[in-house]
Amino acid sequence: MKNFISVDQLTEADIFQVLERAEYYAKKAIKLRQNRIFVANLFFEPSTRTKMSFTVAEKNLGLEVLDFHSESSSVLKGETLYDTAKTFESIGANMLVIRHRSDEWFKELKNKLQVPVINAGAGKAEHPTQCMLDLLTIYQEFSSFKGLNVVIVGDIKHSRVAKSNVNALRRLGANVFLSTAPGFEDETLDCPYLTIDQAVENCDVVMLLRIQHERHTNVAVTSNYLESYGLTKKRESKMRKNAIIMHPAPINRGIEIDTELVECSRSRIFKQMTNGVYVRMAIIQFLLEEWGITHENNFEKRKTFVAVK
Repeated sequence: MKNFISVDQLTEADIFQVLERAEYYAKKAIKLRQNRIFVANLFFEPSTRTKMSFTVAEKNLGLEVLDFHSESSSVLKGETLYDTAKTFESIGANMLVIRHRSDEWFKELKNKLQVPVINAGAGKAEHPTQCMLDLLTIYQEFSSFKGLNVVIVGDIKHSRVAKSNVNALRRLGANVFLSTAPGFEDETLDCPYLTIDQAVENCDVVMLLRIQHERHTNVAVTSNYLESYGLTKKRESKMRKNAIIMHPAPINRGIEIDTELVECSRSRIFKQMTNGVYVRMAIIQFLLEEWGITHENNFEKRKTFVAVK
């Protein structure tokens, strides 16, 4: 694995290796080596959780973080993504973490860089590291994906999280459903749709999404959205006994979810954020090892998670 662009490039064994490594990092502080390794976080779209968790992951591994702010960079002067990436490679960055508004930004860089690249979000198309932390959160809860009923609820049409999760969860044996308001469907995803009331009564995982106004060409109406399509306290009371609530955030409280449910006993929303640090540490380390940039001597070689239980 030379770059991490899509969960689709991983085998099932690869997925479980990353999850195991993330679990290991959750339990043991570790640094790679004393030699300086530079990572550039190139975020061309706003981000709190993804950017900051990458930063914490990098610092936990003892890496030097090269920060970047597109609003004060040469992007405003017309610099292309490739030229920005090549600039950071040229000044010594050993790895690039990139988020960009384009669905296929990585094609602009294909075979043009000599450092590993991590996809931290590609337009409406993919968000593979979010997917991996979601998988870890679900696996910690249920110890398997086989036969789980997972529903993704919200703005499916504009969600890179939905696309990455649908593909990965189905490959791992979960039953994936979608639930959304009219006009927010994604015809490219071959999953059955449920009403929100059907979803809460029949699913083990309710994964909520926000309405992504910034990606809409027309203004989306959100008045009365919670009562019609969101997770209210009444609907939460009808969820299965051990079912959990997830959300990649940022959260629109009172729109896709009642604010009192954000930190209820079923919610794993902030656990997802914690897991994001460990998953990103694992992905970074795997890539650095693959490229021969560093070798992890402290990670015990253990059996991977059992994929089927």
